[in-house]
Amino acid sequence: MDVTVLLSRWRDGDVNAIEQLLPLVYGELRNVARARLRNERSDHTLQATALVHEAYIRLMGPGQPTPKNRTQFFAIAARLMREILVDHARKARAQKRGGGKTLLALSDDTPAPDVAVVDVIALDEALTALATLEQRLSQVVELKFFAGLNIDETATALDVSAATVERDWTIAKAWLHQRLSAPPSAE
Repeated sequence: MDVTVLLSRWRDGDVNAIEQLLPLVYGELRNVARARLRNERSDHTLQATALVHEAYIRLMGPGQPTPKNRTQFFAIAARLMREILVDHARKARAQKRGGGKTLLALSDDTPAPDVAVVDVIALDEALTALATLEQRLSQVVELKFFAGLNIDETATALDVSAATVERDWTIAKAWLHQRLSAPPSAE
């Protein structure tokens, strides 16, 4: 059964559709979560399975937009995984009084120079700042980095061309590299 069909059936009130959906998306969500957590510090307590379960519970919970297709489903899941990772990192940092940064790899086939691993909170803050400048650039990073979507899937999710996504991805990586490589400003 197709994810989009099941989402449509779920929107129409078919409670069995959601039970059929999980096995179709679980493996892919787990792969995305595993990739996000791969470069975390060794004592990190959040596991891929827990990240997937938490994202799925939030995705299917009240107050969330109902995804219309597979791409939108993974786009919403990406945003939720980002929120979960940031929340987890903030709690860990608070427990250690400013220590214990949660690190993630910021990479794809063409990683930004010298940005192999970043603090997930710093990345979240940078993406929030980027969104105020250019929302679509932030969305491209979120979809590619947190959801693991490829160029074509990202283009579909944002209703733009693949060339636009490639250009946005290049610009966003350069902007993030500059932002995340800059020394912290004095307050």
